[in-house]
Amino acid sequence: MLDFLNARILAFVFGLLGNIIAFLVFLAPLPTFYKIYRKKSSEGYQAIPYMVALFSAALLLYYAFLKTNAYMIVSINGFGCLIEITYLAVYLFYAPTSLKISTIKLISIFNIGGLGIVMVVSLTLTKGPNRVTLVGWICAIINLAVFAAPLSIMRKVVRTKSVEYMPFMLSFFLTLCAIAWFFYGFFIDDYYIAVPNIAGFLFGVTQMILYCVYKDSKKQTGDDQTEKPNGKGTNEEGLEVEVVVCGDQNQLHNK
Repeated sequence: MLDFLNARILAFVFGLLGNIIAFLVFLAPLPTFYKIYRKKSSEGYQAIPYMVALFSAALLLYYAFLKTNAYMIVSINGFGCLIEITYLAVYLFYAPTSLKISTIKLISIFNIGGLGIVMVVSLTLTKGPNRVTLVGWICAIINLAVFAAPLSIMRKVVRTKSVEYMPFMLSFFLTLCAIAWFFYGFFIDDYYIAVPNIAGFLFGVTQMILYCVYKDSKKQTGDDQTEKPNGKGTNEEGLEVEVVVCGDQNQLHNK
């Protein structure tokens, strides 16, 4: 009985810590949207990271309701859905007409259609614990697949010898987030939450190692700086995608 109580207390502590860190990570894109507001245009930025984050948060919110009593997962993913919808609304408000139409189509297909298919399949083909198991597996598989996203930015760091688009503090907090949610899942025996965060931890540590290796490098390549005829260089708009599973929830950050 004492061991059970200790496990529940530790799960609460790590779940609370995961909520706090994930809350801060969710707010990380605010500078990007301030730039969109200042420019009065979202052209040049990508909406896909926010669509993926919304899909993941909504899917895990559904999983939490099926699981019942998963208050830590409900709280952070409920906030996640709200903030990602807000980001997408701002993006659409300032997007050019053509970009607005294509983004709305992607949201309809990916977010509404994708989540709808998962819900219909789970509600019609399974019952009780089997339904939780099915949705849990879907969450784990999708999250493990999304963890491949940081490979692109890590490859860019190695190729360009520049950490411009891979901030150390973001990688650090995402690693802490993965650790917190791993132990939360471990102490409540929910391995659909715990296992994907092992990948999150490994990717986070790898990114921090890469940052330490290349942070003092001054090398510039054509991917980061192109020379114009007048001799002035211009930095291209970079896309940074950081992923962590927070209560089995992915956070992607577009810079």
